[in-house]
Amino acid sequence: MRFDIITLFPDFFTSPLGCGLMSKALAKQIATVHITNPRDFTIDRHHKVDDESYGGGVGMVMKPEPIFAAVESLPSFPRSQVLLMSPQGEKIDRALFHELQTNYDRLVLICGHYEGIDERVMNIVDREISLGDFVLTCGEIPALTLINGITRLLPGTVGKAASIYADSFEDGLLDYPHYTRPAEFRGWRVPDILMSGNHEKIAQWRHQQQLDRTQTKRPDLYTKWVEDTQS
Repeated sequence: MRFDIITLFPDFFTSPLGCGLMSKALAKQIATVHITNPRDFTIDRHHKVDDESYGGGVGMVMKPEPIFAAVESLPSFPRSQVLLMSPQGEKIDRALFHELQTNYDRLVLICGHYEGIDERVMNIVDREISLGDFVLTCGEIPALTLINGITRLLPGTVGKAASIYADSFEDGLLDYPHYTRPAEFRGWRVPDILMSGNHEKIAQWRHQQQLDRTQTKRPDLYTKWVEDTQS
């Protein structure tokens, strides 16, 4: 998977992509990240990437010319999409990670700033992506989330692929509780069932914990899970 990031702040990605599993995945070229700065495509001596909004109003708007030029400078891929990080877009979730990881070999992520982006940029955008119903200072944060969530699903990123499918949300439920050594810590003991060696009963206990947790913490998810299993 190739990610092309259109950003005014390339340094934003240096630390997050340089540590942990992301660093290892990039080193093994499971995924590649390429950063393009629209400022490099400006033609005025001040390298201006924003301007006042037509019609008045507060805040500055990102100009279309540098963004178009930045996107058009990239190599073409047959299975590619251009995504704009925007609070008006569809929300990032597990299903979106799987869809993008499965259907595309390259994603172009445009990171917005200031009051917004000139609407004409939408002519080269395939879809808008949002982290949630709130506004952030920049589009780099949801872009990084998207890169992390998708790369984690790519074969070779996570040591044991089976662990991905035991995560929260993968089967519509939250994850079960996890314990490790010591068996007792400050008076709290690991549940005896987990030390019993009875894998069938352990699986049953974990599934029940998923149901209980989901019903308590995310009743909306639990209701949907019940509806899906009964349909």
